[in-house]
Amino acid sequence: MDRIHVSTVVCLAPGAVYDFLVDFPRYARYSKYLTGVTANGDGSPGTTYRLRFAWWKLSYTARTEVTDADPPTRLDWRVTEDIDARGDWRVEPLDPVPEGLPDDTDAACRVHLEVVFDPDSVGGGTLDLPRFVSLDWVVRKVKPILVEEAERVVERIVADVEGRRREVELVVHEAPGGV
Repeated sequence: MDRIHVSTVVCLAPGAVYDFLVDFPRYARYSKYLTGVTANGDGSPGTTYRLRFAWWKLSYTARTEVTDADPPTRLDWRVTEDIDARGDWRVEPLDPVPEGLPDDTDAACRVHLEVVFDPDSVGGGTLDLPRFVSLDWVVRKVKPILVEEAERVVERIVADVEGRRREVELVVHEAPGGV
């Protein structure tokens, strides 16, 4: 299994950040490759999503489900078909507020996005590949893009949830194997 884990500090209380994360359909605004999201539910366990991705000459619709929630600190999900993948958003309160944040920061938390996936679980029929393009080539090309995309999404969410752009330090805790 490969793993992507990024985190950053957000200048808000955990409850406000969690409410923002549960509104998953807005994520399409943050991602370069996520072109649409359809939700069936309110973001609580059992909610399902159809996520439409496009990259290069490929497009794919992922089907996911929220598997567990512990407001305001955790939201777990899994992909329900085509690939063995799961992940979570975790929100950890920081008390006291760390130094180096904007002067008007009253509360802060560290937000983690972690994704665990098995690239070998993608079947040959999952993607409609162009002629002479192997699935192994696609997997090698996509893995580093996943890390960059995770960083981009977290960075954009911070700007939106805080209502201002600021220098955001992203911590990549571990990169997928082979990247």
